[in-house]
Amino acid sequence: MRFHPARYPMSKKPRYKRVVLKLSGEALREIGSRDNISPQIVQHIAKQIVEVKKLGIELAIVIGGGNIWRGLAAAHRGMNRATADYMGMLATVINGLALMSALEDLGVSVRVQTAIEMNNVAEPFILRRATRHLELGHVVIFVAGTGNPFFSTDTTAALRANEIGAEIILKATKVDGIYDSDPMKNPNAKKYATITYSEALAKRLQVMDSTAFSLCMDNHMPIIVFDMNKPKNIRRALMGEKVGTLVVDQEGEV
Repeated sequence: MRFHPARYPMSKKPRYKRVVLKLSGEALREIGSRDNISPQIVQHIAKQIVEVKKLGIELAIVIGGGNIWRGLAAAHRGMNRATADYMGMLATVINGLALMSALEDLGVSVRVQTAIEMNNVAEPFILRRATRHLELGHVVIFVAGTGNPFFSTDTTAALRANEIGAEIILKATKVDGIYDSDPMKNPNAKKYATITYSEALAKRLQVMDSTAFSLCMDNHMPIIVFDMNKPKNIRRALMGEKVGTLVVDQEGEV
């Protein structure tokens, strides 16, 4: 059974050994800038990842491409959905390479694995190779989604987390957790410290898309939704501090 960090006292050791960090493409973009990728923001993210690696964590990253291209939005404007989604997958490859470069500049060993084969750019996704890279201490960045149209990178994160045997998904967002309404519009919005899958579904809270959320729920994969922009939040979550919102099967479950 998986850890429920809220039920354990603080420790100097991380709560988890192997995790998946889900980054949106928008996380790489500076608000108000015309640039799709901010080198400064990518470097900031890379520095947080370096802190995580110092804890001995086995870290896999799934990255989106919304800062460059959104397949669903293009489909709504008349483009063929499958074509638009493939273009979005290629956008995630660009983001993955940008993050790889920033991490390598900081001395981190990185492997990029793609669900769409492009041998001159990245390794193909092979589960056994990915898990071996993690065991050897490399950061593994999964790009190109699942390799199939109609699936989001949230679904990719849920799928890869279960495939590699991760203990938790850390979903980085622009807000500091899950609320009962939009905190940007409602100053009285209530933040959840912990919420169950069934509650989130019943209240129609936007944790992940339905396919991704179902995968997590069916396989008892906990999720922490947190604000990526706050310094050291990734490290704090991994150390068992109360960061963001924890999504689990049952409250109090360990």
